[in-house]
Amino acid sequence: MKERRTPPPGENDGVIEGRNAVIEALRVGTSIDKIYLARGETDTALGHIASTARNQGVVVVEADRRKLDGMSRTHAHQGVIALAAVRAYADLEDILAAAEQRGEPPLLVVCDELSDPHNLGAVIRTAECAGAHGVIIPKRRSAGLTAVVAKTSAGAVSHVPVARVANLPACLKELKKRGIWVFGSDAAGERVLYEADLKGPAAIVIGSEGTGMGRLVTETCDFLVRIPMNGKLNSLNASAAAAILLYEAVRQRMGG
Repeated sequence: MKERRTPPPGENDGVIEGRNAVIEALRVGTSIDKIYLARGETDTALGHIASTARNQGVVVVEADRRKLDGMSRTHAHQGVIALAAVRAYADLEDILAAAEQRGEPPLLVVCDELSDPHNLGAVIRTAECAGAHGVIIPKRRSAGLTAVVAKTSAGAVSHVPVARVANLPACLKELKKRGIWVFGSDAAGERVLYEADLKGPAAIVIGSEGTGMGRLVTETCDFLVRIPMNGKLNSLNASAAAAILLYEAVRQRMGG
């Protein structure tokens, strides 16, 4: 009987460290979310990893060694750490097909550069509970479907298709061509959330934790809506904002 291999520390939660381990993961087609390479390294093996990863559509990010050291579980990362995706990404067609199969107007959540994996996981969990048909994230400057996101989502990543796109404004334009209204959450929005009509095909855009939506994303939205803020603070956590908008859509679709 073949002896079962004991995974090295960290591998069970999606962290793959070291040149040979990352090369092997790329070779066998492991779904990799992102690869971090030590900045300034000119090593041939790291160059091979970078080119192979990019050819497979994997995001490659340069990082200083202190960041890699902080991420490392084995303390032997050799200048490269990969984060495995817990499931394959969907594409836009998968998400729209899910809505059509359920006989419902599409309800999508678009996350504009949510870098905190806990926030993204919470958004995916809320999207699943609200019956949204899918979540869309950008390839860069965003958390991906890592083990931390999966854990925070409480398993929702297994049920909600998540698409990752190279160009978010272009994706929103494509949604608009398909008859989906794009609603951006913005503290300076021209209308209060409860005045928006979310009963039809809708994509709800949630901005990043610190700066909100990017300029091009904001300009692409059909409507900018604001959540009433009656306290002394003027902003909500991204996942809390997503929950409020999604459940307003749920209320309207239930005829409330």
